[in-house]
Amino acid sequence: QVQLVESGGGLVQPGGSLRLSCAASGSTFTMFTMAWYRQGPGKERELVATITPGGSRTNYAASVKGRFTISRDNGNGTVYLQMNSLKPEDTAVYFCNSDSRSFFWGQGTQVTVSS
Repeated sequence: QVQLVESGGGLVQPGGSLRLSCAASGSTFTMFTMAWYRQGPGKERELVATITPGGSRTNYAASVKGRFTISRDNGNGTVYLQMNSLKPEDTAVYFCNSDSRSFFWGQGTQVTVSS
C-alpha cells in the first residue's frame, strides 16, 4: 500500500509562492495518475491538479490554471505542486492521492494566504 506524506505548506502573503511536496512510498506509485486536492475551511475536498504516470499530461482546476504547476519525480517517489500568484482563496489543507483516491489519505499540509 502506498503511503503519502505531504509537506511544504506555510503562511504566505498574497502574490507569493510555495512549493508543496508529496513523498509516496511503494513502487506502485509510478503506475498511477497522481493528483493534488485541497480542502478549504468549511468546504468539501476538491481536485486541484492531476499528472499522468509518465508526467506527460497534466490537468488543472479552472481556479488554479496558469498559476499552479504539478510535476513528479518517479525515481524519488515524489509529486510536487508549484503554486505561484497565491490568493487568499487558495487557503486550504492540501493533500495528494491518486486521481481515483486509491490510497489512504495523508495528514495534508496547511497553506494559508494572508497579509
